[in-house]
Amino acid sequence: MARAPFTIADTEIKAGTRQTVEVPVAKLYTHTPLHIPVEVIHGRRDGPVLMVCGAIHGDEINGVEIVRRVLKNSALRHLRGTLLAVPIVNIFGFVQRTRYLPDRRDLNRCFPGSESGSLGGRIAYLLRTQIMEKVTHIIDLHTGAIHRFNLPQIRAELKNPETVRMAEAFGAPIILNAGLREGSLRAYADSQDIPVITFEGGEALRFDDVVITSGVKGVVRVMRALEMIPSKKGPKAPRKRSETAAMSLWVRADIDGIMRPVARLGQKVRKGQRLAMVADPFGETEVSVLSPISGIVICVNNLPLVNEGEAIYHVARFDELGEAEKAMDYFRSSLDPEVTEAVLPVHPWDNDSK
Repeated sequence: MARAPFTIADTEIKAGTRQTVEVPVAKLYTHTPLHIPVEVIHGRRDGPVLMVCGAIHGDEINGVEIVRRVLKNSALRHLRGTLLAVPIVNIFGFVQRTRYLPDRRDLNRCFPGSESGSLGGRIAYLLRTQIMEKVTHIIDLHTGAIHRFNLPQIRAELKNPETVRMAEAFGAPIILNAGLREGSLRAYADSQDIPVITFEGGEALRFDDVVITSGVKGVVRVMRALEMIPSKKGPKAPRKRSETAAMSLWVRADIDGIMRPVARLGQKVRKGQRLAMVADPFGETEVSVLSPISGIVICVNNLPLVNEGEAIYHVARFDELGEAEKAMDYFRSSLDPEVTEAVLPVHPWDNDSK
C-alpha cells in the first residue's frame, strides 16, 4: 500500500516526491508577505520525520549553507521517512542580518509560542503547530554569536538515549551536555520527548568551510544512524569521532583593553596556561589571561577590543583529555588539511604558562 501524503501548511506532498512549501509567517510594513521556506522530501517508505533547521538566529548563516548542501546529497533519492529542511527560521533577522526579531526578541526564547502573543511568540507558535508537531527528531544548526567563533560541537541534554545516539552519530569532535534554556526550541522539543541536538560552529555572518563541511557530514551521519538513507558500504574503520566534555567554563577579561590572543581554537591548554594578553593602547598596563582549567579551547572571541568581564575564551574540561585530543586529531584528519590547518592548527603544550 502506498504511503500516505505528508501535509504541511495545507499542502500535500505525495510519497516519493519533494516540494518546497512557503509557510506564511507575517507581512512587512509594505504589505509584502514573508514566508518560512520548507523543503519537504517525503520518502516512499515509512521512517523517521527529521527536521533540520538553521538561522533561528537570523545572523547565523552557516546553517543555511549546511541545509543547502544536504539537499544536494544523492542518497536522498533512497530516503526512508521524511526530511523537513528549514534553512531560515528567523526570516526577519536573516533579511536584516541580525540575530533578533524587529522587536529585539530572541526567537529562540519564545517557544512554545502563542497564537496571539508577540511577533516572536506567533512565529514560534507557527513553527510548532505547522512543523514541529509532525517531527520525530530535530537537528538545530547554530553558530557562535557576533565575533565569537565556535569549534564544531554538539550541545544536547544527554538524558534521552536517542538524543545521545544522534549526538554521537553526528561526529563533531566535542559534545557538551548542555542544560535546557527556558523558551528555546530545544527545551520545547525535549518537553515533548522529541530527540533534539544543536550543532554549533563558526561565527555569525560568516561562512566557514570547515564548519559547513563538518555540519553536512554530521547531518548525513545522523540520517544514516536513523536508517533514513543507506549506510556506506565496506568495513568501518575504528575511530574516535567525539568526546563528551565533563564541563566548560567561559574565561573573561580582567581589565578593559586590547586583547592579543595566544591560544587558538581547538588547542589543548593546561590550567594556568596563558590564553591571551590584554593591555591598554600604550602597553603600560598589561594583564595575562590564564586558563582556569586544563582542556580544549572551544570558542574564541575574535574582536580584540574587550571590556572588563567580557567573555573571550570558552574552555571545555574532559575526564580523559587524551581521548578528547584523539577526537580532535580525527576531526582534523577527516577534512581538507590546508583548510583545517588555517582554522584548527595543531599546537603542543605551551611551556610558557604565565
